[in-house]
Amino acid sequence: MRSSQLLTTTLREAPREAEGVNQELLVRAGFVRQLTSGVYSFLPLGNRVLQKIATIIREEMNRIGGQEVTMPVIQPRDLWEVKPADGGPSRAEAVDILFQLKDRRGRDMVLGPTHEEIVTLLAREFVRSYRDLPQLIYQIQVKLRDEPRPRGGLLRTREFLMKDLYSFDADEASMDKSYRAVREAYQAIFTRCGLRFIVIDADSGAIGGKDSQEFIALTDAGEDDAVQCDRCGYAANTEKATFVRSELERQPEAPLEEVYTPGCTTIADLAEFLHIPTSQTMKAVLYSSGGRLILGSVRGDLEVNEVKLINALRRAGINTTDLHMSTPEELQQAGVVAGFTSPIGKSPDIFILADTSLKTGSNFVGGANRVDYHIMNVNYPRDFRVDAWEDIASAYEGAQCVHCGGNLHVIHGSELGHIFKLGTRYSVPFGATFLDAQGNEQPLLMGCYGIGLGRVMAIAVEQSHDEKGIIWPFGMAPYNLSLLGLDLDKGENREIAEQLYRDLQAAGVEVLFDDRLESAGVKFNDADLIGLPLRAVVSKRSLKNGGIELKRRSQKESRIVPLVEAVQVIQQEIAAGLNYS
Repeated sequence: MRSSQLLTTTLREAPREAEGVNQELLVRAGFVRQLTSGVYSFLPLGNRVLQKIATIIREEMNRIGGQEVTMPVIQPRDLWEVKPADGGPSRAEAVDILFQLKDRRGRDMVLGPTHEEIVTLLAREFVRSYRDLPQLIYQIQVKLRDEPRPRGGLLRTREFLMKDLYSFDADEASMDKSYRAVREAYQAIFTRCGLRFIVIDADSGAIGGKDSQEFIALTDAGEDDAVQCDRCGYAANTEKATFVRSELERQPEAPLEEVYTPGCTTIADLAEFLHIPTSQTMKAVLYSSGGRLILGSVRGDLEVNEVKLINALRRAGINTTDLHMSTPEELQQAGVVAGFTSPIGKSPDIFILADTSLKTGSNFVGGANRVDYHIMNVNYPRDFRVDAWEDIASAYEGAQCVHCGGNLHVIHGSELGHIFKLGTRYSVPFGATFLDAQGNEQPLLMGCYGIGLGRVMAIAVEQSHDEKGIIWPFGMAPYNLSLLGLDLDKGENREIAEQLYRDLQAAGVEVLFDDRLESAGVKFNDADLIGLPLRAVVSKRSLKNGGIELKRRSQKESRIVPLVEAVQVIQQEIAAGLNYS
């Protein structure tokens, strides 16, 4: 491709609306343009990156037996209103990101944010017997989600290209085998893309299911927090991570004592005022859902993890569709004093969910439910009830690993991909069954596996750039080589550059030839900004020195390669780069 014909322009300055390095550099380098919040056009360079990622994904999905389909973007809303077998909320009730519309007949429709329902209907139609299993069905399709706050450039958008694969199996052992196969394929995909990543235990979120893992790319700009053990390598996001609660010495239960604590509305203020560690206090967080008040309580040195809390409430049979922090009006109506409350003396109408940390230790300090007062020597079960004990606390820096006793450290990253074991979450309500070897009807066991292609592109930029621009890994670069022709107004230079361009194309090298009549400075700056893995320069100086200048984008120094060897050496560099990626 010639730069003079390329539909794009580079920008010297970052766009005002840029959020994060990926958006800034992808816009400046001419890969994308933002249409509106969370919606982007992919220009020729950006589209080639998406195609490279898609090719890698297809190759690895096909390698494990995946079959590609294309499912519709527009879906009847009633599919999203089907209730799960456990009687919980439908997906239409549980998610708030649906783009909704009506067709000309007034039928309610949605724009698909995901395709579990649709693929389950396909499996119901075509899978009849255990002999038809396993099945791996995937697509690379546009998804639309009405995100309340698109952010981070391409990291969280409202329209995006996604690979979603769904596995269908006859039993747990077969589902585990499919899960492992896809996990290995994901590792191959992200390795071929040249990304640095780890695999962590994760929460299944609104899609549902049991076992779940995320592939996390380590980057300072990451929007996901996780913890990793420094000894055994255990890793999980903070919504899933388990950890050892530090043991507190248990003292004989002392009598309750109300104390005056003026202005102590935070745990830190309370501990400082009473000269006690924060672990000796009780923290209470109030939520409301479905008109019911929920009190989540943890030890004062810990934080309530809202995702863990939601999952615990669901296990307790409480609808969390409209869960929110309780408003002052809701607290007042329930007789709760914000900043000075605890589980003590609460009405049976208030559901009390307590973290297991409160099972260790004794004589805690909790709110007295009146302004500027707390109660000392609070003990369970003498002084308060608990409706459910659960792990609802966030793991933290330095927490002890439950697996080996090592230390957990907080890491930041961005999600590259997510895999789930769905089990019968969708097959049962949609009647997707098969006949087993004994002729008995059984529900299909499902898995769900997603990769956002735009996210992969954005994360590559976040992980690999410098002050000059992007540094593309070979695996997903739009072109492998940037060929710069300098002094093209001189006949000999142009002739040699043009011939080298033709020779590279004939050899199958993906090359972007900067044939513009621009200064050397402009061409070098654009080449660094666009960030192709290799750069070759044909100039009066290089020819005088015996050939072309060749360097990797990640390297500082170039070397002279004889003109007669240029194509072969470039091919070798690309092969080595792809193998390294």
